[in-house]
Amino acid sequence: MTTLPTLDRPTAEGDVRPRRISRTPRGADAVFEHTMRAVGASVLVITGGVGLFLGWQAFPTLQRYGLSFFTTEVWQPDTDVVGIAGILAGTVSVAAVAMVIAFPLSLLTALYISEYAPARLRPTLVSLVDLMAAIPSIVYGLWGFFLVMPHAAELALWLQRNLGWLPFFQVRDTDPDAAVWDTSRYVGSAFCAGIAVSMMVMPMACAVMRQVFSQTPVGEKEAALALGATRWGVVRSVVLPFGRGGIIGGTMLGLGRALGETIAVVLIISVAFEVKPNLVEIGTATVSSTIAGRFGEAGPAQLSALLAAGFVLFLITLAVNTIAAVVVNRGRSGAGVDA
Repeated sequence: MTTLPTLDRPTAEGDVRPRRISRTPRGADAVFEHTMRAVGASVLVITGGVGLFLGWQAFPTLQRYGLSFFTTEVWQPDTDVVGIAGILAGTVSVAAVAMVIAFPLSLLTALYISEYAPARLRPTLVSLVDLMAAIPSIVYGLWGFFLVMPHAAELALWLQRNLGWLPFFQVRDTDPDAAVWDTSRYVGSAFCAGIAVSMMVMPMACAVMRQVFSQTPVGEKEAALALGATRWGVVRSVVLPFGRGGIIGGTMLGLGRALGETIAVVLIISVAFEVKPNLVEIGTATVSSTIAGRFGEAGPAQLSALLAAGFVLFLITLAVNTIAAVVVNRGRSGAGVDA
C-alpha cells in the first residue's frame, strides 16, 4: 500500500520530527469563524432577550390571575376578567385547518418537482414556489377575504349538510336545508382563515421537503429501477423513507408559521372569545390577531395581558420550531439509509 510522504522539519539538534498540525484558524479562516460565532451568538441573545422581555412583562398578569388565565374564555379587561383559553383554541383551530390543506399540497408539490418534473421545468417551478413565500401576508388576507371567503362559505354549507354529524362541521342555530341559507353564519370562521394561512405555509414546508428529497442517494434509486420498480415504487420505497425527517420537519416548520400568522387572520375572522369545535361557524380569535387588534387601545393592565398571551405563543412557537429543526437535521443526514 502506498503511503503519502510526511512533511518533516529539522530541529536544532539535527534530527527530523513530524510537523505538528495546528487546528487554530488563521487569516481569512479566523475572520470567518469569529464572524459566524458572533452572528450565531447575537441571534441567541436577541431570541433570549425577546423571551425575557415578554416573560417580565407577563409576570404581573400571571401573578394576578394564576391558572385561571389559561382556563378563562372571556377577554374583558374592563371588568377584570381576562383569559386566553378561547384564543388559544382559535389559534390551534386555524393552524389545524391550514396544515390539513397545506400538508398534502406541500408533499405532492415537492415530490413532483424533485421526481417527476422535466429538468428544464424544475428551476421555474422552484422559483414560483419560492415566490409564494415572498408575497406579503396582507395580500393573502385580501385574497382570502374577497375571493376565498364566498366560496368557502358554500363549501362550509356543503360540509354541514353532508358531514354535519361531526362537531367540526356543525353550525349552530342554522338549518342547512333551508331554501334561503344565511351566508353570514359561514364566513369569518377558522375554516376561512385556515385556507388563506395554508397558502402562506405551503411554500415553506414544500421547500424543506424538496431539499431533503433531492438528497436521496442516486445509487439506491437506480438500484430500485434496475430491480424493476416503477417510478412510484422508487418514490414509495426509497424517496419517502429517506425524506421522512424532512416531511416531519417541514410540516412542523409550517405549523410554527401558521400558529403566529397575524394580518391575514385579522382581515378574515370575526372575533369571538370562546372555545368551540365548530370550525366552519362564524367567530374565532387567535393570539396574534388579538394582540394586533387590541394593542393600540390597550391600557396598562390589558397590555400586560396581551404580552402574557404573546409570551405563551412565543414558547409554543419556539418549541415547535426547535423540534422541527432537530428533525430536519436528522433527516438530512440520511440516518437509517444505507449509502
